[in-house]
Amino acid sequence: MKIRRWAKFYVYIVECQDGTYYTGYTNDLAERIKLHNKGYGAKYLRGKGPVNLVYAKEYHYYKNVLHAERKLKGLRRSQKDALIRAYEKNNNRI
Repeated sequence: MKIRRWAKFYVYIVECQDGTYYTGYTNDLAERIKLHNKGYGAKYLRGKGPVNLVYAKEYHYYKNVLHAERKLKGLRRSQKDALIRAYEKNNNRI
C-alpha cells in the first residue's frame, strides 16, 4: 500500500526595498519572510531589505511548487505585476 504524504509548500514573490522582485519557495512562509528580513536565505536579497510579501500560492506536492517557481521566474516584470494585482484583489475581498 502506497501512503500519500501531504505537506504544504508555497511559491512566493517578495518586493525588495529597491522595487525589484524575488521569487522563491518554502514550506514555512512566515519563517522564510522573517529570515529574508534578517538578511538570511538568499544572497540576492542581502542589502535589499526589508522585503514585503506580494504574492503567495500554496501547493501540496513538492514537484508542483518547483515547477511553479520556475514558471514565475520566467515571467516578464509586467506579467508579474499583473499576477500580483490579481492576487491583491482576490485577497483584499471583504
